Amino acid sequence: MKAAHLGIFFAAALVQNAVGAEIPLIDSVKSSGTLSIASGLDYAPFEFVDPNGQPAGLDVDLANAAAKLISAKLDIQRIPFASQIPSLAAGRVKVAWATFTVKEDRLRQVDFVTFLQSGTVAMVLPDKRDSISGAHSLCGMRVAVQTGSAADFTADKLSESCTKSNLPKIEKLIYPEQKDTIQAVLTGRADARFDDSTAAGYYEQTSKGKLVVAPGVYDILPLGVAVQKGDKATAEMMQAIFQQLIANGEYKAILDKYGMSLAAVEKSRIITSVNEIAE
Repeated sequence: MKAAHLGIFFAAALVQNAVGAEIPLIDSVKSSGTLSIASGLDYAPFEFVDPNGQPAGLDVDLANAAAKLISAKLDIQRIPFASQIPSLAAGRVKVAWATFTVKEDRLRQVDFVTFLQSGTVAMVLPDKRDSISGAHSLCGMRVAVQTGSAADFTADKLSESCTKSNLPKIEKLIYPEQKDTIQAVLTGRADARFDDSTAAGYYEQTSKGKLVVAPGVYDILPLGVAVQKGDKATAEMMQAIFQQLIANGEYKAILDKYGMSLAAVEKSRIITSVNEIAE
């Protein structure tokens, strides 16, 4: 599927040469003066379109800060989440900025540069929260997930645990976007939805409790941007950018703005294989 190119560029202020020297820019950034990233712009609070039609969210704020840091313009190519890894493999983009959960199956296709950590949680209607006391209390429930997301795989893992304990499996309902999983629960088509704990907490806050986070966090893993498998140069550039933003305080300010301080990391890491996930 061809991505709709937003054609939105953000001016970047000049930075000290000493700062730029610490960040090894890839050739395409050097030659074009542009940092081009893929974003779905459909997953608040990470990336979305604000009421004025402009890209917004934690990931977008970090990407703007990254572009400013390296004196580049930010070019956002709108590519659906499920198409971003194939787009990297095809060489259409260098960085997929979608707050990917680092998972074994994804590491067979791409490498990651981490900048957050999180886990999967269940969201339910407020009157259902007390009925959830752990993973096995989800057995037999209809659970909505976004296709290809970490929650999709967590649902499979928990469902397998249910059947091993002679309990009914989880009925997984797959939807193309997170907003569809929310509507599924609100309208009674699903009993719960799985989502990243950071995004779920943000939705509970901004929706004033239409859905609430149930007890239990599953599969705590690092989160990161994705780069083409073996693209060491882009990975090292992004790691240096994240580390500089952590050091200069911009990272903390952006996370605090979105209530994400609990997901913060002290060090960005490049992860290329499954044995590096837990390091």
